[in-house]
Amino acid sequence: MILLRIGHRTILVRLIWAAAVVAVIVGSLLPGDSSAMQMIGAFHVNDKVQHGLAYALLAWLPVLHERRRNAAVLLVLVAALGVLLEFGQLYSPGRSFDTHDMVADFAGIAVGAVIGLCLRPWVSPAVN
Repeated sequence: MILLRIGHRTILVRLIWAAAVVAVIVGSLLPGDSSAMQMIGAFHVNDKVQHGLAYALLAWLPVLHERRRNAAVLLVLVAALGVLLEFGQLYSPGRSFDTHDMVADFAGIAVGAVIGLCLRPWVSPAVN
């Protein structure tokens, strides 16, 4: 059985990553005037910083805990997700398409991947 071969820590990290993906999808497609978006806006954090941090997390977790090949595939998928969600915002009330958001997504992916690669030998030394 596959779950017996995968450690509890790996399962936990994958669940956290999946929850983060869902949060990014929902946060990206919520209408601009929704209460959740108003709460996020109350923090007065630049939206490019929000994009960068969100996508850094989506890159950092797989690079840290997945095999290199799986992590590379996930990084490409996360980048594609960022582009697709930006197009999806064309259909979400109060939201707009912004190529600068995509740049922030890609920058976040790069930063998260580099941090993950730097920490990987200490956190997940047995992962190839």
